[in-house]
This record gives sequence, structure tokens and C-alpha cells, in this order.
Amino acid sequence: MLIKLYNDNPNVREVRRIADALRDGEVLILPTDTLYAFACSMEHKRSVEEIAQLKGFKIKQAKYSMLCSDLSMASEYLRAMDRDTFALLKRALPGPFTFIMEAAGTLPRNYQNANKTIGVRVPECAITRAIIEELGVPLIGTSVRPLGEGDDEPENYTDPELIHDRFSHRVWAVVDGGIADPAPSTVIDCSDGIELVRQGKGQIEI
Repeated sequence: MLIKLYNDNPNVREVRRIADALRDGEVLILPTDTLYAFACSMEHKRSVEEIAQLKGFKIKQAKYSMLCSDLSMASEYLRAMDRDTFALLKRALPGPFTFIMEAAGTLPRNYQNANKTIGVRVPECAITRAIIEELGVPLIGTSVRPLGEGDDEPENYTDPELIHDRFSHRVWAVVDGGIADPAPSTVIDCSDGIELVRQGKGQIEI
């Protein structure tokens, strides 16, 4: 199923239908401000395992991001951060950034890396933020770009219709928010100081 939504005015009825599917444990493909992403509610461990299979990685090697509607939601699942780190996130979010943060005890261990961190995203995409806000809890997600396939053709993970052709039999729906930006998010590690890990779409002084 392909569900078309517009970033400047997401259809409220469709947003509620998508949030209900996520509550039921469905796996979706959603737009962000960078690549499209596999996503599910953080409350469904089995759905997160399905995403690992779709992505092609083992559960223990998985690198998930927690997608939140705003920084306030994210902070409920993170250890207290110092003033400089908070100021950086406040300036950058919402935006095309993934911040690697120390996880708090409120975040299930399944979603944390071996060093008890997780990537945090508040995408500058009104569609996805509206869905998360309606759901009331973060999403767990990772880009649709498969592992082990080289660079692949960019349109295979930026064009929602091609993504739908490829994955429609394995996910509940693809939410069409238009053609995505092929650049990945900028990754900044804030778990022990502040360090740029990958320069992507996002630009900010650290």
C-alpha cells in the first residue's frame, strides 16, 4: 500500500490510521529529511526484529535510530546531557542529524549499541513528526538502503514508488512524502564529548 501525504499539510485522518497501524506492531517505510526509513513503534520488539531482517543485519549488530517528534520526547530516553551538548541539539533539531547519545534505563536494551548508546533523530519532516506525535512514543528506524549492495542506484531508496515496488510485500505501507534527498544524515557522537562521525546533509558548527 502506498499512502501519499504532503509535508506542508499532512492529512490528519491518514496520520491517525498510520499511527494505529504502528500501535498494532506494523512495520512501515516513512520519509525523513534525508533517506526513506524502515520504522516501527519502539513498543514492539518483534517489529524491530523484522526491520533487522529487511535491512540484512543481525540483531546484535543492528544500528538503530530513535526517531522523535521533538527534543523533549527524546530526552525521556537519554541520560542527562551537559549544557554544551543540549545547546548543540537545540540548535540542530529538527534537522538532518543523527546524534549518538547515552541511553537511559527507560530505553529498552534491545535498541542500544554494545556501549549503551543510540542514534537520535528529530527529522525536519512534518509528515513523520506528525505520525510520531500522534503515536505518542518514538519510532525505531533505519534507512531503507540495504547493506552489502554497494552504492546501489540512488532512486532505489529515494523514490517512494520504486521503494514500494521493492518492499510492498514485506511492509504494511510506504508513506509517500515525495522524492527524498540521497544524502544521509550528518552523524555526531555526543556520548563522550562531541565528535563528528560522518558529514552528511546537515551542516552545523560543533
